[in-house]
Amino acid sequence: MSETIKIRRALVSVSDKTGLVKLGQKLESLGVEILSTGGSAKIMRKAGIAVKDVSDYTGFPEIMDGRVKTLHPKVHGGLLAIRDNPDHKLAMEEHGIGAIDLVVVNLYPFEKTVKEGAGFEETIENIDIGGPSMIRSAAKNHRFVTVIVDAADYQGLVAELDEHNGATSHTFRKMMAAKAFSRTAAYDAAISSWFAGQTDTLFPSYLSVSGRLGGELRYGENPHQKAAFYLSEVNPRPGIIGARQLQGKALSYNNLNDADAAYELISEFSEGVPAVAIIKHANPCGVATGKTPLEAYEKALACDPVSAFGGVIALNGTLDGETAAKISEIFTEVVIAPKISVEAQEIFKKKKNLRLLEAGSLADPDAGGLTIKTLAGGYLVQNRDAGRIGKADLKVVTKRAPSDQEMADMLFAFRVCKHVKSNTIVYAKGGATVGVGAGQMSRVDSARIAARKSQDAAEAAGLKEAGTKGSVAASDAFFPFADGLEALVEAGATAVIQPGGSMRDQEVIDAADAAGITMVFTGMRHFRH
Repeated sequence: MSETIKIRRALVSVSDKTGLVKLGQKLESLGVEILSTGGSAKIMRKAGIAVKDVSDYTGFPEIMDGRVKTLHPKVHGGLLAIRDNPDHKLAMEEHGIGAIDLVVVNLYPFEKTVKEGAGFEETIENIDIGGPSMIRSAAKNHRFVTVIVDAADYQGLVAELDEHNGATSHTFRKMMAAKAFSRTAAYDAAISSWFAGQTDTLFPSYLSVSGRLGGELRYGENPHQKAAFYLSEVNPRPGIIGARQLQGKALSYNNLNDADAAYELISEFSEGVPAVAIIKHANPCGVATGKTPLEAYEKALACDPVSAFGGVIALNGTLDGETAAKISEIFTEVVIAPKISVEAQEIFKKKKNLRLLEAGSLADPDAGGLTIKTLAGGYLVQNRDAGRIGKADLKVVTKRAPSDQEMADMLFAFRVCKHVKSNTIVYAKGGATVGVGAGQMSRVDSARIAARKSQDAAEAAGLKEAGTKGSVAASDAFFPFADGLEALVEAGATAVIQPGGSMRDQEVIDAADAAGITMVFTGMRHFRH
């Protein structure tokens, strides 16, 4: 369909006044009658643009503090009328309804109001009713009506009007209608999500997800896949999406996924002690704390320097120049931290392709919210794994109790464990991982792979023995048999932290006692698939 529709009458009512005057001037220059309300009308009149109040057009005043102003048959009849339908034309004539050819509406700033932490009543008042109604009416009747919901589309509208002598094409109207329905859907989803939170409803009867397109990506996980990222419109958490890119190539799908994994992990270490995480394919290949960021980085890198090549590095504090210089010695895809010093930025300028991200603050590891996974024909939804374990939560189940150092390292390792794909085994010593086994079908395999990688790293560094000797080991889930624990003992672990809960727990405890190691139960599992 190539039908063009001349714009003769427009209804303009926007909360975001960006570009309003310029658009109004363009419409006026084309002889378009402009209907408007409230602040929009006031701003255009101040600029010398002729505007008719909607209340004058409908013959009905704005009432109830502006809650009712565009909800009128003369407005919606003018939007919904099928112009070449004789019955519709007759109804318009009988009731004095004029056609409205263009609707320019952006909605009350509900999402912004929620982000700013407004109270319940103020948030309720920022739920737009008339705006979505007009948008939906116009979008439904896009064969005859043009609808604009985003100031970013004013330029496209003007180009259409110039190209078609004050008219718009059906292709443009259809495209804008699709965007309009997406906007009202996202708006309603944001309201639904917020309202569910107000009623402590974790899983509402209908799942609504709201997001605004942040940008299209070159491709997805693989070049034959298309991809984009979206910004959460309600209750966003600090992290990768809100980070400011200071330099480097555009972020890819995998970059974003890995950087998010890195930042979620490093945000577990928010106590002010410098910590560094190195991520490869969404799994940690080295995590450590230290007296300085440089010490933490060097300890993290020592865990698995081979896997660290081409990885993502996250810090929990300010990235200084000394640490930046050390990081620059190997190829790294992404570096992210709450703050990047000027000196560090200057050093990284020599690595033009490295993506440098300043997040502003750490993500809140205790925050709630839902995670969503797509299935064929549906979704899996759960609340985030915000579980955290402290010393008071642990139960010593062996004859030997852990030393203070073993206890500290076990708590550290279990934090890391939460962010490694299951089945997971993490060896740690001195506040640093010394071996990570991820994503294996057998827990025994994870234990052995982590030990082997630790041995490889030791040999590359010219050390006599693997870091797993004298280490602690963490498991994300219980040991169904004693063979998994025996693999840890074989690797040199002296202490083990695990959830417990197996039918064969006693068998595993007996094996630990026989080996003379200490073991604690957390009572909390951290599967991550």
